[in-house]
Formats: sequence, C-alpha cells, structure tokens
Amino acid sequence: MTSRAQTRPLHVMLTVNAAWNIWNFRQPVLKALLSRGYRVTVLAPPDDSVPQLEEMGCRVLPLEMSAKGLNPLEGLRLRRAFLRAFREKRPDIVFSYTIKNNLFGAMAARTCGVPFLPNVTGLGTAFLSGGALQRVAETLYRHAFRPLPRVFFQNEDDKALFLSRRLVREAQCEVLPGSGIDLERFAAAPYPEGEETRFLMIARLLRDKGVREYVEAARILKAEGVTARFQILGSTDSENRTAISREELAGWEAEGVINYLGTTPDVRPHISASHCVVLPSYREGAPRTLIEAAAMARPLIATDVPGCTAVVDHEASGILCEVRSGSSLADACRRFLSLEAGERCEMGQAGRAKMAAEYDEALIVQAYGRAMSEMLGLGI
Repeated sequence: MTSRAQTRPLHVMLTVNAAWNIWNFRQPVLKALLSRGYRVTVLAPPDDSVPQLEEMGCRVLPLEMSAKGLNPLEGLRLRRAFLRAFREKRPDIVFSYTIKNNLFGAMAARTCGVPFLPNVTGLGTAFLSGGALQRVAETLYRHAFRPLPRVFFQNEDDKALFLSRRLVREAQCEVLPGSGIDLERFAAAPYPEGEETRFLMIARLLRDKGVREYVEAARILKAEGVTARFQILGSTDSENRTAISREELAGWEAEGVINYLGTTPDVRPHISASHCVVLPSYREGAPRTLIEAAAMARPLIATDVPGCTAVVDHEASGILCEVRSGSSLADACRRFLSLEAGERCEMGQAGRAKMAAEYDEALIVQAYGRAMSEMLGLGI
C-alpha cells in the first residue's frame, strides 16, 4: 500500500462522456468501491443522474466536453481539463470509459503520473468510417494506450483489432463481459401471450445502430401482410453526425411502419412486454440492450458483427442476420415468426442461462479488483 493510501482513504476517479453512463452501467463497481470506504469522484458532463450519484456517496465533478468527433483543438482542450482535474483532485487511480475520455484522459494521466485504467466500450464512428478519420483515431490510441499496464475490452473482436493494428500489446489486454448484469434486477420475465408479435429495438436513434435497416425490414414484412408490431425505444441524438432526424422518425410513424416509444428510465417493462428484442447495429462493444433482454429471457435478433456475436448464440439464444441489410433482417424476423411459442421460450431461456454463466456483474467487480491489486497493491 502506498503512503498516500495509508494516510487517507483511497481516491478513485471515474470519467466518462455523460454522468448517466456511470449511473446506468457502473453501479456494481461504484458500490464495491464505496463499501470499502474509498472516496469516489465521477468526472463527467453533468445530467439528471447527478443527484442519484451524489446520494450513493459519489462526488460529481463537471467536465466540459463534446462527445462527438475527434477535433484536434477540442482534444487539446479536453486534455488540459483532465490535467487540471487530476492535479487538483489527486486521484490515486482513474477508471475511464468512452473514447475521448480514454484517449485524452490517458495522455493527461501519464503526464501527472496517475495510474489509468481504460475500458474500450466500443469503437465508435471513427473506426466504422475508415479513411483519414480512422488513421487519426489509431494514432491517438497507439500514443495513449501503449504505455498503460492494463486495458479492458468488452469483446474479443475489439481486442483482436487493437492487437492487429499494434495499438496495444497482448500482455496489456483483458476482456470483460460488458458491464455485467444484475441478474436479480433483470430477472427472467414470463413470456407474453397474444397473437400479435412485438419486436422491440432499444437504441439511440443513430444510423450506426441499424435503425434504417430495422425500418426497412418492418416495411418489407408489413407489405407482405405480417401483422407484427415493430417498436423503437430510445433517444434521438442530434449532436451525433449519424443521428436520425426527428422529421424522418415522424415520417415513419405517420407511415405506420414503426411505433416510437420515446425514452424511459426503466426498460424492463418494455422488454417484458416484447416477444423479441432486435439490434441491427453495425458494430458494438458489449450491447447492453441485448444483455438486458437476454437476462429477462427474451429471444434476440442481431447482426453478425463484433459485440453482438458475443451475446447472441445463433439459433440457440437468438438469430443473427447480415449487417447493413434490411432484407436479411426481414428474413431473420420471418424465421422468428415461424417458431412455435415453446421454441421462442426455449430460445429466451438459453439467453438467460448464458447471461447467468458469463455476464454476472460480480465478474466485473472481480476484474477491477485484480487490476487495482496489480496497479496499486490493493484490491476492491
């Protein structure tokens, strides 16, 4: 144990591009840290989750940043903001999530000599776009990550990509099962009855999430006379350059092709009421909505891409389709519609069993404990 840790409680800082991300996805780690008497600071742009985080016992420190793009000037400003926060608050270790916080936080932490542990929760538009933007992102990752002792990934494909691009070394890498899942809170729900099948997509309304492919598949099936309901639950994100406009969304609703459910602080009632949860994303880290739906024993339909394939076992817990293809997604939906009620329930139960075996949130807490033990000579 370091001398600082002996004279005052260990100070752990978590940084992310939105405070709600910590509240929604990192509570198991927060609770483990707080239960041991550690000081916990969340460094993030503030939002409605701040009161809940403070009630838990966290201090929330505002961070001014934009989640979109990799503008070099904005990156320099963000690095300076991290430097100020690290020097003023003197964390003993920093846990980081999301792209910019990982990149510029790592650079600042190295300057300050602060142990830094990033979690690659997804690659973002930069890696999906290719070209110059991808080259810039890779250069930043290589510079930021290679000196670090540990980097967490949320699927094997992202880890393999970083290794193939020589952005990290094998010895640094560890793959976590996403953010983990609270198997009691997301308990298996009775399968809904009724003749009309309800497909549910839960995601931010972004092009990269496959929203347009979902709408195309719904349009194809409705033209064939299928009476299934196609629902979308999630926020619009006007700051993201791949965002679906409110006007386009309103047009789909007027056409009757989808039912937009808006947003909710609790997805469980919507998952419980659905027959199948769909995510036709272009690429994921560890898709939270699929993990939550599988934990609640719902069959899944997703694209055959990194992240999704880690969660969905094809023809066991769900059905995989081609990426960027509304017609392939329509085929997957037809396949699901052909299943008997008992087969659908078996598919959901297989997903629940997989989550219990591989995605229990206790596994995440243990991984962070091991990493802290390695980096500080302590554990959580």
